[in-house]
Amino acid sequence: MMFCHQPGSGIKSKLNYTSGFFHMNIKLPSNDSGGVVTAFYLKSEDSELDFEFLGNRKGKPIGVQTNVFLKGKGGREQRIDLWFDPTANFHTYKILWNQHQIVYFVDEYPIRVFKNNRRDGVGFPAQPMQLMATIWDGDSWATNGGKTKIIWAHAPFISHFRGFAIDGCPYDSSHRKSCNSPKFWWNGKNYWQLSPNQERRHQVIKRNYMYYDYCNDRTKHPTYPPRMPTVITALYFPITYLIIRQKVQFKTIEFTI
Repeated sequence: MMFCHQPGSGIKSKLNYTSGFFHMNIKLPSNDSGGVVTAFYLKSEDSELDFEFLGNRKGKPIGVQTNVFLKGKGGREQRIDLWFDPTANFHTYKILWNQHQIVYFVDEYPIRVFKNNRRDGVGFPAQPMQLMATIWDGDSWATNGGKTKIIWAHAPFISHFRGFAIDGCPYDSSHRKSCNSPKFWWNGKNYWQLSPNQERRHQVIKRNYMYYDYCNDRTKHPTYPPRMPTVITALYFPITYLIIRQKVQFKTIEFTI
């Protein structure tokens, strides 16, 4: 997927889903990509489950930000430094979404868990979502707090995508609750929480690679307990989307559903 001018470019799935396990293999731009954001996410009209890869100057680390938007409100960011060079090879990024939890994976490492805590007054996404991938101008905030700007002379910025896979329940208004059925493997009891081995890996990531967690940001959110949602209005960027049908080729990208 190529980005050489504003506002950006992207693709999205034809169908909407209300639960599932979503996979993408991604290799990020190898040139100086400060200010450029590559994203892989699920999105409804007012909710999002985001992977956002924050470009940087060549040779500097590229971070990944995850976020959960609910009813148009975000502010639930977590950021980690990746433990590999994401521009050198493809790596697998996955989102598990069922009625019990949302888990973000990098390769086989769970880097974030967002539990369903509706009973405690914390929102949890339930609206049908499309799967999307985009690349766009984020230099107002993405790198070094917006101090690092895109150098357009280094364009085009190309993110490579492959291995696109959806194990998901397509939205059907007449059978909506069936998407939570245990007949779908990702809704099985083994996926209600992390396994002991996954939990160990998750703690390794949090301990060694996480450098920002909204739950601990008392400067930005002094009045919000860690499990409560913060209130920040979502920013939506104008992006040209290419709808995925049976098979699509777009420059360096190919998807099969």
